[in-house]
Amino acid sequence: MGARRPPDPSLLAGEAPGPTETEPHYLGHRDRLRARFAQGGADALPDYELLELALFRAIPRRDVKPLAKALIRRFGSFAEVISAEPARLAEIEGIGAAVIADLKLMEAAGQRLARGAIADRPLLSSWSAVLDYCRATMAFAAREQFRVLFLDRRNHLIADEIQGRGTVDHTPVYPREVARRALELSATAIILAHNHPSGDPTPSAADIRMTREIVGVLDPLGVVVHDHVILGREGHASLKGLKLI
Repeated sequence: MGARRPPDPSLLAGEAPGPTETEPHYLGHRDRLRARFAQGGADALPDYELLELALFRAIPRRDVKPLAKALIRRFGSFAEVISAEPARLAEIEGIGAAVIADLKLMEAAGQRLARGAIADRPLLSSWSAVLDYCRATMAFAAREQFRVLFLDRRNHLIADEIQGRGTVDHTPVYPREVARRALELSATAIILAHNHPSGDPTPSAADIRMTREIVGVLDPLGVVVHDHVILGREGHASLKGLKLI
């Protein structure tokens, strides 16, 4: 039999043993990151570290910092990462189905939370919540989409529907289809919203023309267009606020 190994002095002193030489270095980093998040919330972390937290569950045995930074480099921000299309996420080495599922779950949770803030409330008196909802659902999408929020006489939300999806700079919208759906839902007012994937929410001539066409079709039907909001990464633009409708 060989000589007995002397006991660890830290154990004799009643202290917890330190990390072993074989313990992965990222485990301590994960604990520190979780502690910072618990103490300071999301504002205490840059986007890539918040993304690291999001990746921990799907990738439990690997340093995810390089992957988080690669995602931010590709897409630009935390919001743009979780809003990215699954096919584009899958292009990043190290991103599999489990990671994509977790990221899209976070996107859905954010949208559901934003929608909850406008549920059963008069939308015109909750305008900041309406903008937050539109931003959460559209601002970071890679392709244009056109939504219509249908309202009842009390300006409560009846339905929120995507009327069209298009390319990176164009979405086909048909005013008579918007009118038909408003009549089907017995809506008395609508709010229009669409995104500019370029990031710049400045309304184009086509945006203004299309909005005025919708107003012209709905006005004889007694359906009011309260506003048309354009969302982009750089903010939003209101055609009503700009006095364009």
